[in-house]
Amino acid sequence: MERRGGTAVRPNVHFSKPTREQDLTELDAAARPELWGGLECSVVRVGNDCRNQFAETGHLNRPDDLDRIAALGIRTLRYPVSWETTAPDSPERCDWRFADERLARMRRLGLRPIAGLLHHGSGPRYTSMTDPDFPALLARHAGEVAARFPWIDLFTPVNEPLTTARFSGLYGHWYPHGRDMPTFLRCLVNECLATALAMRAIRRVNGAARLVQTEDLGKVFSTPQLQDQAEHENQRRWLSIDLLCGRVDRHHPWHATLLRSGIREAELALLSEGEGRPDILGINYYATSERYLDEALGRYPPCFHGGNGRQAYADVEALRIDLPDGETGARARLAEAWERYHLPLAVTEVHHGSTREEQLRWLAEVWDDAAALKRDGVDLRAVTAWSLLGALDWNSLLTRRHGHYEVGAFDIRGPRLRLTALGKALRQLSETGCITHPALDQKGWWRRDGRHYWPPAGRAPPVLRRTRSILIAGASGKLGAALARACAQRGLDITCPGRGELDVTDERQVAEAIRQHRPWAVINAAAPREAEDPRRQFRVTSLGAENLARACAAGGLPFVTFSSDRVFDGALERPYVEGDATAPACLIGRSKAEAERRVSRAHGDALIIRMSRLFGGDDDPALLLAGWARSRGTGTFFTATYLPDVVRAALDLLIDGETGTWHLPSHGALSRREMECLFPVAAQQARPAGRLVMLGSERARLMPSLAEALQRQKEVLAAAQPAPPCAVAAE
Repeated sequence: MERRGGTAVRPNVHFSKPTREQDLTELDAAARPELWGGLECSVVRVGNDCRNQFAETGHLNRPDDLDRIAALGIRTLRYPVSWETTAPDSPERCDWRFADERLARMRRLGLRPIAGLLHHGSGPRYTSMTDPDFPALLARHAGEVAARFPWIDLFTPVNEPLTTARFSGLYGHWYPHGRDMPTFLRCLVNECLATALAMRAIRRVNGAARLVQTEDLGKVFSTPQLQDQAEHENQRRWLSIDLLCGRVDRHHPWHATLLRSGIREAELALLSEGEGRPDILGINYYATSERYLDEALGRYPPCFHGGNGRQAYADVEALRIDLPDGETGARARLAEAWERYHLPLAVTEVHHGSTREEQLRWLAEVWDDAAALKRDGVDLRAVTAWSLLGALDWNSLLTRRHGHYEVGAFDIRGPRLRLTALGKALRQLSETGCITHPALDQKGWWRRDGRHYWPPAGRAPPVLRRTRSILIAGASGKLGAALARACAQRGLDITCPGRGELDVTDERQVAEAIRQHRPWAVINAAAPREAEDPRRQFRVTSLGAENLARACAAGGLPFVTFSSDRVFDGALERPYVEGDATAPACLIGRSKAEAERRVSRAHGDALIIRMSRLFGGDDDPALLLAGWARSRGTGTFFTATYLPDVVRAALDLLIDGETGTWHLPSHGALSRREMECLFPVAAQQARPAGRLVMLGSERARLMPSLAEALQRQKEVLAAAQPAPPCAVAAE
């Protein structure tokens, strides 16, 4: 137990040891899948740009990331010996320094590598997936890897060949940016040939080497009118594994198309020899893997509209459609793969780019599905936690450099890796085989009502589940109401006592509210009314926070409270960080600083969040600029915190089990000239109302910039405005 502040506290709800009543998967390690791990390691050409996820996540310069991963209890790790980075200029000139260092470290740590050679790439710049020499060139690299590291016995020469061929040869996202059937099939067959030849070269060195072949096998559903298109895509989804298993003969539904597209019988014959047959078939499963096709375009946002040249239709996530129970999900896709191939299976990528509780729910569901299949007799070897360090810009398939970061088991956005709730869940899985966390009381968004693009008809009301809740004090205020809305959207049940039920300045009322509602966490968003007496305002801010903190400490509950940048006076000519001493220059600042002092003394593991002036919701930033303006030297600057961003970050930190003081501003201060680009008139009229105080952070930068937040708020307000009159063209 760690001691912080004046009180030793052990919050008892985060990842507690499972009880005997919970899940039988903890009883026998042999009866559950192994836990594997993996790092997002794509090296992808997009036009003249090259995206390298190891470089972008910083892993290239952090060898001790591997130590942190091993500490989770993971013993098998998907890890690259990347062709593009080892031999970028010529197959004659290889740079093995990175691979030598990292693989040696993994060996010392007891991490067994599954060596990946090509991850969504098209190879170094002297080749591509359409190059006739591509298979032989990759096989050469594979043989050199095996000779240099003869102790490695698990390989994935090409990750997701079908998916990569689709994105590179059919949809045009990645190099060589093809958009036609011949390019797609040439990419795919070359990848499969490269895999078979690579395993041949590897096995010349190590006859015991095994192929762990990964693929996304997401299924396509449709309306009756689009059944032919769905059937076409569902036959295609097996094509890479069928090729590797030597199943594509003249009776195969894709055989004629392959030949028409320039694939030679000799190439199919080579694949039929079986050297590319997987020893373990790895299924990568995502929320967007399963699709639904619908000709009723008006039901869906325009970004999903497309077609096949003959029919126009929307292509959307099947999880948002009211399909029969059991049709979607990891269990259904794994069962199909087992029935088709009867090969040993593994789930080789589990990752969900969402809020923290949804990441936990996704991992828990896939793990439970895999464990259930294993108990039913399926040879299911492992479940792989993917993107342990997170991933960048996968919301655009790497086609845009926006810096969009999806957190993994660790968060990279600080000076050191930060273990998240997902990482703690993995450690728990490695120890007990199951996860316990209050967020798992509720199902994931993909199983809850309200997820559908159009309401399902005739569905029975949902079965009520007994769930633990978060108590929000001050839910009627702006911040509290935003927290309540966000919790509802995220499937986090809440209790929101009114002012009449809970006066935070009354210690007995606070204790009774916690005893009655039995929350798993408490958030203090209570704020005094502006019209109240200053002494009353001071009591609500400082004594109220202290009472809540003390009651949470007594019950071992996590506690979150909010503070302000006004605990600083602006004398420093730099952004204030968490370790800076407070120096308030106004009543609000003094009350917030006193609240922080009391909370830290009462609850050593409280989470204290400092932020700047809030905006969001229905606020028009143009009307608030006068209150944001601050002076530094002769200039006028604007700082603020975007309400949706701080609410999301605060809830993620709570679920992660973070403690101490955190700064969550919308980063950066905008000059008057920069603000005039967004709100010309209001920015020109604003007059400074005090000295500039900017918040920075020495812990992590979790929030987007103020400029980005303001732009998003402008878009929110524009979308809420009634559309102007316009002429409508006749159809």
